[in-house]
Amino acid sequence: MSHVEVELDVQLGRLRLKNPILVASGTFGYAREMVGLVDVGRMGGILPKTITLAPRAGNAPPRTVETTGGMLNSIGLDNDGIEAFVTNHLPYLESLGTAVIVSIAGKSHEEFVRMAQRLDGMGGIAALELNVSCPNVSGGADFGADAAMCETVVAGVRQACSHPILAKLTPNVTDIATIARGAEAGGADAICLINTCLGMAVDWRRRRPRLGNVLGGLSGPAIKPIALRAVYQVARAVKTPLVGIGGIASVDDVMEFLVAGATAVQIGTANFYNPTVSIRILDLLPGAIASLNASRVDEVVGTLAVGGGA
Repeated sequence: MSHVEVELDVQLGRLRLKNPILVASGTFGYAREMVGLVDVGRMGGILPKTITLAPRAGNAPPRTVETTGGMLNSIGLDNDGIEAFVTNHLPYLESLGTAVIVSIAGKSHEEFVRMAQRLDGMGGIAALELNVSCPNVSGGADFGADAAMCETVVAGVRQACSHPILAKLTPNVTDIATIARGAEAGGADAICLINTCLGMAVDWRRRRPRLGNVLGGLSGPAIKPIALRAVYQVARAVKTPLVGIGGIASVDDVMEFLVAGATAVQIGTANFYNPTVSIRILDLLPGAIASLNASRVDEVVGTLAVGGGA
């Protein structure tokens, strides 16, 4: 199969991407910081830092702490608001030659809808990712912790704009498949799994939490098994395409998510310590897919064999 041309393009509902390798929101800035290191135009897409309707100062420092197998962050969606994004960042992002998926977060259903209306029809935006799952802001994960609320937000945004909609869900729930069904019922083009896992770190000598906000979101290799489990469970519960997120740092990680049921992936924490990781994975991906006697990404998606012999 080594001589067979492997096609990397994937379809996420109404969104078509040239390959399944994306970078996760909050780990790639607004891309300006990375263009000297990475050929951004080769990526399937980029997700800039999450934006909110009004500017946000974010949470009290310290905001990050390294942990075993990962990191905790409690940034609190620090950003300059949607108008600053449209004026200062979107024109630059549009020039990069790859799909720009804008991550938005609202404190209410109405804020999500207003932001979607503001971004509707704007050139340079390939899709919107609804951050209904941030564990570091008041109310941030509420919409992703209740299936009915999730459905309402997704449906409201879908009605308010013509962009494809991705719903990013939290693992901090009892049954993530139920929430995913809500996102699907609301009309999501894809479901992104997972956002960070709620955690904390303690300095016992000072008897103080290591994060200014006490609790934070755990990301990195430590959460990959949780993310894989979520993708596997949700793939069996919905027909909507899935995007896997959580601890991805190698082509093997990507392939694990694909066979578990994801059509695309987002690389997050690995960008901090290896900014070129996404391109290195992209270079190796065709060979990995060909090794399974496949010539397209979708031929390996959800092909995990469960039960029976080895």
